Amino acid sequence: MIKLIKPLQQLARRTPLGWLQLTHDKGRMLVAIAGIAFADILMFMQLGFQTALYNSNTRLHRALEADLVLVSPQALNLTRMSTFTRRRLYQAMNVPGVESVEPVYVALKTWKNPQTQKETAILLLGFNPDKPAFDFIKNHPNLPDIKLPDRVLFDREARGDYQQAITSIDRGERVTTEIERRTITISGLFELGASFAADGSLMTSDQNFLRLMPKQESKSINIGLIKIEAGADILQTQALLKAYLPSDDVRVLTKAEFIQFEKNYWTANTPVGFVFNLGVAMGFVVGTIIVYQVLSTDVASHLAEYATFKAMGYRTIYLLSIVWEEALILSLLGFVPGLGISIGLYAITRNATNLPVYITLFRAVQVLILTIIMCAISGGIATRKLQGADPADIF
Repeated sequence: MIKLIKPLQQLARRTPLGWLQLTHDKGRMLVAIAGIAFADILMFMQLGFQTALYNSNTRLHRALEADLVLVSPQALNLTRMSTFTRRRLYQAMNVPGVESVEPVYVALKTWKNPQTQKETAILLLGFNPDKPAFDFIKNHPNLPDIKLPDRVLFDREARGDYQQAITSIDRGERVTTEIERRTITISGLFELGASFAADGSLMTSDQNFLRLMPKQESKSINIGLIKIEAGADILQTQALLKAYLPSDDVRVLTKAEFIQFEKNYWTANTPVGFVFNLGVAMGFVVGTIIVYQVLSTDVASHLAEYATFKAMGYRTIYLLSIVWEEALILSLLGFVPGLGISIGLYAITRNATNLPVYITLFRAVQVLILTIIMCAISGGIATRKLQGADPADIF
């Protein structure tokens, strides 16, 4: 214990040369803090958009009332699911451990905003109203209404100008619009939110879906939902289904694999995931360059003082610790305004797009660690000139 206390006491008595050097030139310090804050904001926004990309496009996947999911091998993502024959659901019922199966129909369509009459992309979902496909909709009071012809439920969190129409629906008024040149009536609202693929969602019965999509046959489904019996093992049932069903016609996924299937599409098959990763890397590089310029200038301007310390017998490691101290201080001082501004920008983005962009503790710690690493790298590069400083050359 005494061995631990002594170094801490020596550290407490140590003159904070790094802090004193930074505050000596306040203008330079403020420039460095602003640069780090800018880099942090860039990283926060790119990471936030990336997380919103994955979360918004997998909300429906996470809400599925299923243990296993059947999809076509040609399916790319939720908005491009392709189809497979309904026969595979009946065949799945023959597999031990399977309790029930249900079809889901999905299509990305264009509809008219009931308020502005402008056309926009909407995700249309059809399922059996007696066995709702999503957990957040199964107790909806207006669920029986979608059994009626051309009745749908609308996402109140959809992106766009819908407030007047939503208010009318909340008052129980009749609100109609068009999809595929067919008049539909909005019977109620649910809460989900927009995604990068669609501005919102419509939910209706499987029969209404087929009325709105006359080119799709009832025997051609997009997603098959499988519930397993109580006590049955999910992975074992999945293996039995894979062995029983033709692999060239259908894929058997767990719920987690179905979520990952969607994430993989946005990461590997679209430029969006790459762009967000590139944005984080650019923020890191920009911050590193800015901090390096500040620390390098500081080292150059105080090279004579460092040489004096060397002539007095101070070891190089002590002199390097001063620069590392400056880097750590700058990382912390720059992170605070970067975090504060990012919280405000997240709120603005969330209100403008209805995307799930939130500051989390994990992301804050993630960016803080990246900031410290960024400043540490800058400090390490800036100290190269200091390591080669010779008192004899300077004096």
